Amino acid sequence: MSTATLHSWDTVELEQLNPLLTRQFVSGEQSMLARIILKKGCTVPTHSHPNEQIAYILEGALRFILGDGTEHIVRAGQVLVIPANLPHSAEALEDTIDLDLFAPPRQDWINKQDSYLR
Repeated sequence: MSTATLHSWDTVELEQLNPLLTRQFVSGEQSMLARIILKKGCTVPTHSHPNEQIAYILEGALRFILGDGTEHIVRAGQVLVIPANLPHSAEALEDTIDLDLFAPPRQDWINKQDSYLR
């Protein structure tokens, strides 16, 4: 039998990945929820991963450029679903708080093997 776990962002490790990007995440067995804080001008370089990603913008706005050439500006209250293995990049158009759901969990983040962000 599994046990439920309760977390608070106030107590989850806050990782400063670079001067413009901080991140927190909580993992379950089959998914991961990340709280990502991007300062205006922060860029996440083009990358891909085997995880489906659902990005929900709480505050601010991100410009996503997808590997198929599609561009989306995602603002507070909007959600972007990014399929597994689709290359994508992001740029913070203003200070932004983003909640990302990944399935399965990002093992590269858990193992701190995410040099493209650091």
